[in-house]
Amino acid sequence: MNPAADLRHQVAVLALDEVVTFDLGTPTQILNAARDEDERRFYRVRICTPGGRPVRTSAAFTLVPDHGLELLAEADTVIAAGVHYGAKVLVDGTLEPPVLDALRAAADRGARMMSICTGAFVLAAAGLLDGRRATTHWAHADNFRRLFPDVDLDPDVLFMDEGDVLTSAGVGAGVDLCLHVVRHDHGSRIANLAARRCVVPPWRPGGQSQYIVRTIPDEADTSTAPARAWALEHLDEPLDLRVLAAHVRMSVRTFTRRFREETGASPAKWIIQQRVERARHLLETTDLAVDQVARRSGFGTGAALRQQMSATLGVAPSAYRTTFRTA
Repeated sequence: MNPAADLRHQVAVLALDEVVTFDLGTPTQILNAARDEDERRFYRVRICTPGGRPVRTSAAFTLVPDHGLELLAEADTVIAAGVHYGAKVLVDGTLEPPVLDALRAAADRGARMMSICTGAFVLAAAGLLDGRRATTHWAHADNFRRLFPDVDLDPDVLFMDEGDVLTSAGVGAGVDLCLHVVRHDHGSRIANLAARRCVVPPWRPGGQSQYIVRTIPDEADTSTAPARAWALEHLDEPLDLRVLAAHVRMSVRTFTRRFREETGASPAKWIIQQRVERARHLLETTDLAVDQVARRSGFGTGAALRQQMSATLGVAPSAYRTTFRTA
């Protein structure tokens, strides 16, 4: 195929020494799984390294790429893969001048810039995260803040979308970010199909705080999962915190604490997230009026739905339907 004639969205994945191999496979797998009904792919994903030279991976083998940094000059989206302990950028927060220049040039011409896991260090070292919100693997949060104090780091979320710059948390959160990008670019139906092809959940609630190492809970505590499963079946009904806690035989205080530990969100915030997801699905796949969508997703009124969607997604229900309506 002639690259000049390729109309697919061009994605360049940047691999530096000590690159995390999982992070290389994530965009190639998820984005290549985004296809239309005729199995035509929406993205062309390629990997590059400085000078096109081999780089050492975190899995103790050497990667031999097909492309150098020139790939960044033609990419619509640039993804910085994560790097493991020992990588220079994790130690002193600096990059080789050719890498620094190529990243800045790509951002200056309007390419979408993304990172997976500690790839946020790469974007930050290029100055692309200054004054912005970002995230990275929770285990590297303290080091990140030390090296890049001008970045507003949030280590509790799975990914952060700042429009033209997006960052994800550790390792598996790159899957969440790539599916989010597919959803943004082509709608929920295509993103859900890509997730199904890759046998991963199309969307995960909560943040990475649920994966941070914590002290072992008391033996008397149990999982809040049964209550969450029940809530998903009753989103169109009032969901009282005491009722949810009673489903798993916990006090409200214990339930709230365990819920946040397991999901990374408060019960109220989690319920809103689920209701917004239900509303998105109904807007995309049905002809229900906005007021009906609001009732079925648990918001009650169209005004409440519009307020929550505007706050969560930055778009009104009618505008969302126009953009993502499944034919």
